[in-house]
Amino acid sequence: MKPRTLSFALQATLLLTGALALSACQTKTETTTTETKQETATETPKNTAPEVATPGPLPSGYTLVPFLSDKPVRTFTAPPAMSLQDGQDYYALFDTNRGQILVDLYEQETPATVNNFVTLARNHFYDGLRFHRVIDGFMAQTGDPKSADEAEKEAWGSGGPGYQFPDEIRSRLTFDTPGVLAMANSGPNTNGSQLFLTFEPTPQLNGSYSVFGKVVSGEDVLPKLTRTSSTATSQEVPIEGAVADKLLGVRILTKGS
Repeated sequence: MKPRTLSFALQATLLLTGALALSACQTKTETTTTETKQETATETPKNTAPEVATPGPLPSGYTLVPFLSDKPVRTFTAPPAMSLQDGQDYYALFDTNRGQILVDLYEQETPATVNNFVTLARNHFYDGLRFHRVIDGFMAQTGDPKSADEAEKEAWGSGGPGYQFPDEIRSRLTFDTPGVLAMANSGPNTNGSQLFLTFEPTPQLNGSYSVFGKVVSGEDVLPKLTRTSSTATSQEVPIEGAVADKLLGVRILTKGS
């Protein structure tokens, strides 16, 4: 079934009120998601999509970029130095517990953003993190290191890698289709590790979030991700009983020369 599309007016209202601010690197008291937990959607979703326990194979024609660590590294003090290689066409393979999503990264247009993401992924930063915020007809957000720990659930959405870096907003990179990969933020130039994948065109986000990739295969996985929040009442509220899906890991690949 095609995901329900939120109206532009509703999405804009939620963005203005902060409910869909795609908050990243905020303190717990600033995270709208935790502030609205007293209001809980009554429905208990039943996700019948099959689960995957281990990462799948590499797609044919792609080469794995070696990891930089053997286990997750999630604490840093500054944005990474540039390590992207000239002439390489970079991709990201998201292994989720619902299947694989392959994303073409825009290293030419947004090199700093792609370099940040690639470095974090090569340090296993995203292994075991949850899609802590998934809204039907809108997007799936992940990348908060706190979401690796169920005990920190009240703070999910407030974590980051220990630094922030500037936006790379390009006028020709827009939210015109489903499957757009972009950085989450809590305002201008507050990018860190959190990111989101869109389910529908969301042009009202243009100019506010750094787009740095596009899904090229695995679009069918997006509808399978468990929705964790509802906007049925025109406000974002957690869905009772929803169990957030996980990233098994993110592998960086290259294609061609």
